[in-house]
Amino acid sequence: MIESPTTTRSPGRRVSPAYQRLEELLARGEPVILDGGNATELERAQAGELRNGDRGLWGTGALYDAPYAVLDVHRAYVAAGCDVISTNTWAILAAAEVKAGGAAAGGLTHWMDVARLGIRVAREAIEVEGRVESCAIAFSVNGDVEGEERLESLRLLTRVLEEDPPDLLLLETMSLLREETTRAIELALGSGLPVWLSFRRCRHGVCGVYGQHWGGPEGDLFGRAAQQFEAMGVGALLVNCLPPEHVDGMLPWLRDFTDLPLGAYPNLGYYSDSGWRHDERIGPDEYAELALRWRSQGAQIVGGCCGTTPAHIAAVKKSLGGTKASGRRGDPPAGEGPLSGRAPTLSRPWVDTEGRQLYPLPFPELELGQGVFVPTVGSLLVWKHLLRERIGAGKRCLDVGCGSGLLTVQLARNEAEHVHAVDVEREAVATTLANAYRNGVAERVTGAEVDLYMLEPEHRYDVVVASLYQMPVDPYEQYTGHRPLDYWGRNLVDHLIGLLPRLLAEGGVAYMMQLSILSQLETAAHLEAAGLAGRVVDFGFFPFSEPFERNRAQIERVEQLSDAYHLRLGDADVMVAYLLEIERRG
Repeated sequence: MIESPTTTRSPGRRVSPAYQRLEELLARGEPVILDGGNATELERAQAGELRNGDRGLWGTGALYDAPYAVLDVHRAYVAAGCDVISTNTWAILAAAEVKAGGAAAGGLTHWMDVARLGIRVAREAIEVEGRVESCAIAFSVNGDVEGEERLESLRLLTRVLEEDPPDLLLLETMSLLREETTRAIELALGSGLPVWLSFRRCRHGVCGVYGQHWGGPEGDLFGRAAQQFEAMGVGALLVNCLPPEHVDGMLPWLRDFTDLPLGAYPNLGYYSDSGWRHDERIGPDEYAELALRWRSQGAQIVGGCCGTTPAHIAAVKKSLGGTKASGRRGDPPAGEGPLSGRAPTLSRPWVDTEGRQLYPLPFPELELGQGVFVPTVGSLLVWKHLLRERIGAGKRCLDVGCGSGLLTVQLARNEAEHVHAVDVEREAVATTLANAYRNGVAERVTGAEVDLYMLEPEHRYDVVVASLYQMPVDPYEQYTGHRPLDYWGRNLVDHLIGLLPRLLAEGGVAYMMQLSILSQLETAAHLEAAGLAGRVVDFGFFPFSEPFERNRAQIERVEQLSDAYHLRLGDADVMVAYLLEIERRG
């Protein structure tokens, strides 16, 4: 988090005639026009030839290898009518960490010399275009300064700028508010130059070039930081390096916190492996329309970041002439501008084909008692089918191995006439009954502590559901617990199949989950022997958890001796969970 400044700064600033002109424009309410993207314009002008030699310096490498190309880009922006052009030095602090690799085309390899060259090239462009004192030079620096080495490089940079100072220092493309943020701003202000700050920020927080949001909710954190920046003596606050649609609403929100001049210069496009991908949907006229929208939201300074061109800036210059920035605070009106159609003003919840809301899922509220199994992927597979098909409505139902009560509660929520839940664990039955009460269906639910092997059916049911424990276990292992040793992992499944003819009412249906580490052929044989037929109505994927890893050797032994199987996905082992619908034959 950014630290509060220790003092309110009023440094003795070095104000050039060109910067004094900017202050006068702002005082009169006239727009200040920045330039557009340097690195992307260099890439476009040089057909990508500079990209490979850029040393990861995002355009700054061109000062090493092709300063003439930088001069051409600056001249184009000056001719477009900019009030400020930025030096091609955004990555200069990173350049301080790049080892010299021999003489560059310009004869310079030391980063401080490259910083000086950046100013000289910008100054030459202004002189050649006849704009001395009517176009200011902003020395551009990536303001996300992390670590002591970068801070020291910034301190050294301020010494370099004493010799041939630019008109202002622009710390841009900043993101998080760190302790280093305050220290970097203080170092910049200590140069005596006017300092402008620009952040990758929208109303949702830190915002990336693709519109992605990096952090969680911050409340007023950035707004309060803006107050601190103003108290420290910063000259202007802007947002940049974000998609144009994310500018909306940011400036009116900031105006609630600060009286600093505010501005915006977003990207057009995004970076890809093949270079910058320009957003061809937004030409100069469309960008000028967006600039008018930002102006109506309080933008006093407008320009462009990566992907914008001199043509875009020339259109903005023409469009904003004679306009006044709004002082409006709060959110902008909806439905304005060429990008307003992208964000719906009313979003509807996701629903299924029958109109039932699926986001969030109507999942039962569950609390788990001590030692009660968390519902597995297999149990969730059964639950999904019960929800989707409204299984149990008006029926008498039995949940075998109820565990947390997930399936019991869903059957009752589906308007079952009655649900009886059984489990070998007393705590599981108590948890199921408590969860039935928690979900408002207690009057439809009963429960009993019953070992499946001891179950003597006294009633018949229209629906039986079961997601039973299935684990092949080596009988030579010292395995403890209430469940008997189970070489094939299917004792409970086979026993339930044998009980189903006595549990199912006429026309009754059972839904049973089976893992793929159990034999399908064996299940089919047991069903046939019981006079039952089964079919797969759904399946899902069940990753190996720690208990399965512990019994891996026995699982592989069972798979070698039967048609049981699981999937191997790289280093991951995944079972298939099948949901069987079982009925009487004929």
